[in-house]
Amino acid sequence: MSLLPVEEALERLLAGARPITATETVLLHDANGRVLAEDLTAKLTQPPFHASAMDGYALRAADASTPGAVLRVIGQSAAGHAFGGTVGAGEAVRIFTGAPVPEGADSVVLQEDISVLDEGQVRSAVAISQGRHIRPRGQDFAEGDVALTAGTRLDFRQLTLAAAMNHPSLPVYRRPRVAILATGDELVAPGGHPAASQIIGSNTFGIAALARDNGAEVIDLGIAGDTRESILAAVERARGSGADVLVTLGGASVGDHDLVQPTLVSAGMELDFWRIAMRPGKPLMVGRLGEMHVLGLPGNPVSSLVCGLLFLEPLLCRLGRQSGSRRMTTAILANGMPANDKRQDYVRARLTRTENADLQAESFGKQDSSMMRIFSQSDCLIVRPPNAPAAAPGERVNILLLAQAQGWSSTSWP
Repeated sequence: MSLLPVEEALERLLAGARPITATETVLLHDANGRVLAEDLTAKLTQPPFHASAMDGYALRAADASTPGAVLRVIGQSAAGHAFGGTVGAGEAVRIFTGAPVPEGADSVVLQEDISVLDEGQVRSAVAISQGRHIRPRGQDFAEGDVALTAGTRLDFRQLTLAAAMNHPSLPVYRRPRVAILATGDELVAPGGHPAASQIIGSNTFGIAALARDNGAEVIDLGIAGDTRESILAAVERARGSGADVLVTLGGASVGDHDLVQPTLVSAGMELDFWRIAMRPGKPLMVGRLGEMHVLGLPGNPVSSLVCGLLFLEPLLCRLGRQSGSRRMTTAILANGMPANDKRQDYVRARLTRTENADLQAESFGKQDSSMMRIFSQSDCLIVRPPNAPAAAPGERVNILLLAQAQGWSSTSWP
């Protein structure tokens, strides 16, 4: 089987992915990052009454159309404690922000534009226009308004609106379920005591974090040894958990101890493709086991995480109805790069900004796919297309951002 180009591999993976249709209802506190499954209508009107936008005095504009008007204060209106009477000619009510505007009043004068006189009177220093400093009833939304539409990804803004609309819980699409299985007799869980021929298995934790960052629910299947029985038992646990995606880590190549692919095929997996024209990450496997997507990632940590970014992330975005992560952008090279071969390279690099505020990428000298320390220090991956000619410092290249939270600008994904 020849090596498959990255773009074609991603297209084939996503072609078979259908957004999850199952829904559930969750409390507001649990809805952050979820995708709304139904249009949401307001259960009340906001504000529910004409409300003061400022601290001051509520009055009739006709009584203070010119500076110097004197009015008699007949009461007070505060948030949660409305004035029960009616404002008549020559009268005013002390009012505070958010409080209901009393009957008869049609304007609010700011407290700094008022002088307090003796015997419960005040004088306005400004001319007042009708409706001044009043938030009319229903200014934000009215009962029955559709204020949030199905398909909206909920964050702090939408959750605040939903709460104001008097919704204690929300209908959302179920999150994708990702079962992660590390494989190999050489792996020991963190905190364990590896023997002389063993290493700590770290990939699970990076892939799990990436999956959660993309809205998924993670099911950790642990580490399966290099036996068909161990792998098959884990696959049954993935099926029993209702996983939408089974991610295997390691063992998907064709060595004598690489049992994942033949074992999954014997269990009914339809292999779509494997072996991608990319570096790191060539031994990537994609298939289906019934309704469950199977994504076999390489065992080397960096290869595993790069493939996770390129394939697992967009797959989860498609299943979970999320807009794709915005990781791709461009930068100028800080150092030269040699000509590339037939595989697409993803080169670890640091980002800085030039004096002109342009992004500048400097590749690390070592790129071995087992070196996690360098990966953790990288801000991006420089994308080198197959057969790309040598590139000189100052040339513009495509990059895939790793550290979006640090403020590096980006465009679109993939």
